[in-house]
Amino acid sequence: MQAKDDLQSRWWKLEEKLMERFDKKPDMETILFLIGIQEFGDIKAKFTKEQKQDLMHIATCSLLAQSGYYELEGVDEEGWPHFRQLKALPVMNLPEQENFLKDHILLYFDRQEF
Repeated sequence: MQAKDDLQSRWWKLEEKLMERFDKKPDMETILFLIGIQEFGDIKAKFTKEQKQDLMHIATCSLLAQSGYYELEGVDEEGWPHFRQLKALPVMNLPEQENFLKDHILLYFDRQEF
């Protein structure tokens, strides 16, 4: 229970920092979108719905690469990164998946100058 409480406390602190920066409380999709843009490295005025989904996929792969689940395979001619899965993800229920992803997001932001 201690680890779960610590994760939640750290998550709230991250949400607070993001709220200060963007004047709006972000949800998980928004945070993944922001990480995806950061990893893609090209901020455009508009992204299509498909590009937004691709950015969230890039974020997820980048996050899980921190634990060796994915690695960057390369970048295509348009600058989009592509990843290769290195090992299977653990089987988890939905709350466990969310906490797993939150933990990786927190690790990501700990490594960034934020």
